[in-house]
Amino acid sequence: MSPPAAVRAGLDAGVLAALEEAAVRYGVVVARDEPLARHTTFRIGGPADLFITIFDPAGLEHAARLAWSHGAPMLVLGGGSNLLVSDAGVRALVLANQARSMEQQTSGPIPDGPLPQVVVVSGAPLAGLARWCIRNGWSGLEWAVSVPGTVGGAIIGNAGAHGGEISDNLAWVLVALPEGGRAILTVDDLSYTYRSSTLKRQLAANTMAPVVLKAGFAMAKGDSDAMQARAETFLTRRRATQPVEPSVGSIFRNPPGDYAGRLVEQAGLKGYREGGACISIRHANFIVNDTGKATAANVLALINLMRARVYATAGVELIPEILFVGDWDAHPPYAPIGHPDGQHEQAGIRP
Repeated sequence: MSPPAAVRAGLDAGVLAALEEAAVRYGVVVARDEPLARHTTFRIGGPADLFITIFDPAGLEHAARLAWSHGAPMLVLGGGSNLLVSDAGVRALVLANQARSMEQQTSGPIPDGPLPQVVVVSGAPLAGLARWCIRNGWSGLEWAVSVPGTVGGAIIGNAGAHGGEISDNLAWVLVALPEGGRAILTVDDLSYTYRSSTLKRQLAANTMAPVVLKAGFAMAKGDSDAMQARAETFLTRRRATQPVEPSVGSIFRNPPGDYAGRLVEQAGLKGYREGGACISIRHANFIVNDTGKATAANVLALINLMRARVYATAGVELIPEILFVGDWDAHPPYAPIGHPDGQHEQAGIRP
């Protein structure tokens, strides 16, 4: 299925002008045709029709409602990890979420629910939240000191590492709803699975999804020195096993009982290059932009090669963990591979 015509054609000129005028009136920074390579961890991506930088949850909600009210495609961009932006760019309004406050609280919005001792806005870096919790004696997120991206992105993708994941400590999420108003979502509402959630599945299906504004985490009191020591072991492990060159993070989900990186390495693809992109020699589930000149087309070619070779050698269908963002020729943009029951969740395209 091709991307919606409205996405391919770009924002209507009148809608674009109205959104830009409203954003400027609200006092936020606005840019047209902003290269998204400047805002992704991969350093890859074409221009956005309109790019707005947001610094607080109220601004994020206001901008989202502007887009919804004009029927404009919209993408909320956090840390720029876990996504591949097409070379053609994004025919949409892109909201760069830079809201970063966090605080301790003694009550929450869910009666008889887990106590949200830490409340954080969605644009805060996940690793920064983990470090803040360690300094303040709140235990549970030490695993996240080595994970890139923002809290909002982590909530959507159920980010995890070193045996922990975001759903372990999440108490509630405040979202803005496309149909109007706000809602408090619980872990049950988000229907978490491995590296996925209700919100991620909505985004992958290219539907209007709620926008994450802030979240509460139920944490346990702990010893800061002991937590810092655990965090250092995670950081040391990451430095030893993962590439330092620009990347998107893990390309594929680990299949049940195995590791995507092991399967790609077994298929003989470590170090394989396509243009400016390369399958990392340090960890085969990473593609790196080690030349600084990789394109999304280069990365997509490697993704298709990795999936085809692993399927041929091991009979395992690797499913991308990342989201494919922007204007692509097909949905999903990676090549189809046979699947026994013909059904599985796929990473998807966002405008």
